[in-house]
Amino acid sequence: MIEKKDISLERVVLVGIINKQQDEEKSKEYLDELEFLTYTAGGEVIKRFVQKMDMPNPKTFIGTGKMDEVKQFVDDNDIGTVIFDDELSPAQERNISKILNCKILDRTNLILDIFAQRAQTSYARTQVELAQCEYLLPRLKGMWTHLERQKGGIGMRGPGETEIETDRRIVRDKIALLKEKIKIIDKQMAVQRGNRGQLVRVALVGYTNVGKSTLMNVISKSEVFAENKLFATLDTTVRKVVIGNLPFLISDTVGFIRKLPTQLIESFKSTLDEVREADLLLHVVDISHSNFEEHIESVNKILDEIQSKDKPTIMVFNKIDAYKPEYYNPTDLDIERTTLHYSLDEWKRTWMSKTQNNALFISALNKENLDEFRKRVYKEVREIHVQRFPYNNFLYPDVEDIEL
Repeated sequence: MIEKKDISLERVVLVGIINKQQDEEKSKEYLDELEFLTYTAGGEVIKRFVQKMDMPNPKTFIGTGKMDEVKQFVDDNDIGTVIFDDELSPAQERNISKILNCKILDRTNLILDIFAQRAQTSYARTQVELAQCEYLLPRLKGMWTHLERQKGGIGMRGPGETEIETDRRIVRDKIALLKEKIKIIDKQMAVQRGNRGQLVRVALVGYTNVGKSTLMNVISKSEVFAENKLFATLDTTVRKVVIGNLPFLISDTVGFIRKLPTQLIESFKSTLDEVREADLLLHVVDISHSNFEEHIESVNKILDEIQSKDKPTIMVFNKIDAYKPEYYNPTDLDIERTTLHYSLDEWKRTWMSKTQNNALFISALNKENLDEFRKRVYKEVREIHVQRFPYNNFLYPDVEDIEL
């Protein structure tokens, strides 16, 4: 739960469901993440509403009784926004807006809003605008109140298109223009990548808010924007790094998240070209998060979608300083021991075994184990470099002989 209180923050209510796909524990975790997203966007969560149901109501997402409960709370507590944890259909969004009479958002809309706030470069802004237009297109009917006054009858018939058709055509034209603009920028960025020569490319990937930008700042001695909020980094940053006397390029990319909107996956696939063209991936994981293994699966799923899952990868478990296992009493027979009770050493043994010793455990914030991290990255980059330029392998000593 976010404890931060601020009178300038928008008052928000969250709504989620429990069903076969997400049990009570998973629903709580998704809502925790949704609350963090809300705080990132500038909102303060006042209350959560959760309903158990086999499948969402096709008209209002949640049942009539629960909707009445939400409406009563919204009216009594000056709530400006209600955010649903899953993507709402255009019809659901219209129906709920009429009932609650306040701003209605879903997870997709919220993430799009955060992306719009965070986009700094022309490229990122264009990608966000494209995703927003594609999200907006099927929802135009409910978002333009002047269209409700359209009627047939005397004087209302005639040539031309209705306002809703005009609005849709404008948005479709905008989408076409944005796609063309992205193609042009993609070509420019491909030329930029080609101009970097044959340096080995390393890409930081991982779930959002796992510390990629903090790690980037530490190893590249740069000032990439880092903050304890989701999606602090949208624009890909590339820096030249030298370990020992071996230069290579490292890039910091946008973080991934569960239930990532399809519009964003599509529009940001071009941003992930840095990942596609990387020679080595550093998959950064927040080991202090209780469900970090599920985060790993989410990242791997997106890497698979962009044909990058089989690249050489080092698992970098970050935030070891914040890792605190739950206490377990072996004499308590009523409690089953789970991975939540694992010590850090047990996780190390587990992941060293899973990754054939291809895992590192660090704290980028406190700079713990960074020498080990640098040596491992040097070793991997050197192997790739020597394969590419076998005639100058004598220039770069073995990892045991380098000075950090």
